[in-house]
Amino acid sequence: MMSQRSALVFFGLLAMSVIMLSAAETPLLLQQPTLSKTQVVFAFAGDLWTVSKEGGVAKQLTTGTGTESDPFFSPDGTLVAFTGEYDGNIDVYLVPAGGGVPRRLTYHPGPDQVGGWNPNGNRVVFRSSRQDDAGVGIPRFYTVGLEGGYPEVLPLPSGMSASFSPDGTRLAYVPTLQWQRAWKRYRGGQTTPVWLVNLSDLKVEKVPRENSNDSTPMWVGDKVYFLSDRNGPVTLFVYDTKSKKVDQVIPNDGLDFKAASAGPGAIVYEQFGSLNLFDLATGRAQKLDVSLNGDFPEVRPHYVKVGQKIANANISPTGVRAVFEARGEILTVPAEKGDIRNLTRTTGVMERDPSWSPDGKWIAYFSDDSGEYALHIIDQAGKEPAKKIALAEQPSFYYRPMWSPDSQEGRLQ
Repeated sequence: MMSQRSALVFFGLLAMSVIMLSAAETPLLLQQPTLSKTQVVFAFAGDLWTVSKEGGVAKQLTTGTGTESDPFFSPDGTLVAFTGEYDGNIDVYLVPAGGGVPRRLTYHPGPDQVGGWNPNGNRVVFRSSRQDDAGVGIPRFYTVGLEGGYPEVLPLPSGMSASFSPDGTRLAYVPTLQWQRAWKRYRGGQTTPVWLVNLSDLKVEKVPRENSNDSTPMWVGDKVYFLSDRNGPVTLFVYDTKSKKVDQVIPNDGLDFKAASAGPGAIVYEQFGSLNLFDLATGRAQKLDVSLNGDFPEVRPHYVKVGQKIANANISPTGVRAVFEARGEILTVPAEKGDIRNLTRTTGVMERDPSWSPDGKWIAYFSDDSGEYALHIIDQAGKEPAKKIALAEQPSFYYRPMWSPDSQEGRLQ
């Protein structure tokens, strides 16, 4: 077992991170955008940022110690509702669009996640599983006033994302929860539809589909825009409530659209960490050039308790040392006396699943430093560069390399 002294040294591993923050040099992970007449607010690195609708240098809107996400502009563009963790719990918050002190609106111990506004702009829509009697996390829609108070539940049994019709009498929403959203082109029993419900009598109109994953409804005039993978990669579609027809709005042969939000005259959407504007009048989309300036304490060299981030472990054949995966690095730690060895020391690379050879000389692991996972084999002392073995021409995911009982270097299963 690892000694207390070794554990303390292990916890004090120096984590080196360097991130280039120029949009021209590398994509930024800009997420969950929302749009007003003049501004775009988005989530980045756990905070909210605001930038001109034409792009440019973004300014930080929130600086909470927790994560701020799910921003939504109020209909008049003066306020931004968002999901925050300022007080340790996940709740609904409001902040002026120009900046200011966030105000907490909900106080339930369970997570409350913002999902939009009502058409009048006097109540914030959020989803919560606070009334889930089955105890499996099925959310329902609620609204809360701008001064807080007791939330009101919408008369629907469940829902994930929603958008009111302009007159407030109907709701376009996704009724079902999907547990594996990252499964591309999933066609199982949890594919998500978009329904239109009349809130007075709960009569439902279903957006035509076969078995696609539809999400993020946005009601604009007589049309409901939404994201769908029905023709391949996720892109923007529109349902005309009068003609009852669905059309693809933006062709997409690339990566999935991850989020979208409608605002005055346009829809802003996220694709591969970039922000894009789709003009509803012209039918044209363009990318926003956004850059960020900030102190970003997480990208400075700093100490991290990586002992709290251990994902995999393996013991040497002699039991003298153990090998761990932690924060994308491969480290060996002495059981009693000696130094901790960081065998990989890579920034921006994920190494995982270390496996010690039966003769104790080598450690095998997977690394994505080439862009796709490959098998790496390194001597247990870390004195020589790792030997790299490509695994397949097509991208794939691998796990748990296993050595043959009598194996030497290179004889892996």
